[in-house]
Formats: sequence, C-alpha cells, structure tokens
Amino acid sequence: MQSEALVNLMIKSCDNKNAENIMKFDVTDTSSVTDYYIICHGHSDRQVQAIADEVKKASIDNNLHTVTEGYREGKWILVDVNNVVVHIFHKPERDYYNLERLFKNGEHVDAS
Repeated sequence: MQSEALVNLMIKSCDNKNAENIMKFDVTDTSSVTDYYIICHGHSDRQVQAIADEVKKASIDNNLHTVTEGYREGKWILVDVNNVVVHIFHKPERDYYNLERLFKNGEHVDAS
C-alpha cells in the first residue's frame, strides 16, 4: 500500500473512534524512519485504546504489520504501520508532551 493511501486509512481509523484534533505530518523529506506521523487524542484511557484497536484492525484487514507500544497504560500509544507512525494520546499527556513541536520541519497537512 502506498504511503498516501496508508496515511488516509490510518486517519479514517482514528476518526472512526472519534479521535480529537487529528494532525498529519509529512516528513518524507526530513525523516529516514517514516513518511508520515499522525497525532491525535482521546478523552479516556479506554478511548485511546479503542482508537489503537481500530488502527490495528485496519492494518490487519490490509495485511500490514504493526508494532504497538504503550497499549496497557492507555496514556500514549504508538502504532507503527509501515511508513506511518500513529501517536494516540490521552488529552493531558498530549498537552504535556506537545509532540507537534518536534515535527515543525515536517509539513503539517490538515487531516480533516
């Protein structure tokens, strides 16, 4: 699956579980690790886990390998899907870590 189609699938998966403030960063020119970062948040540990579950389900349905970190705690879950890395935060953790500032060199693309 091409990176652009994959990132759109991941955004749709996040949106399916009512993720808030979904942001997409195109880092193809600045990162050797991935092409896109997605950052979003939920309002409870359970919602954060449900968003991650939906991302993983979409990946499995499309025969894509995923690596997941932080699922048990449900505060900040990272799902690595090929050329897209999805960061799913609980709202207070997103505010605290302000991860968006790290990707200022990446092109922020409106995910709506």
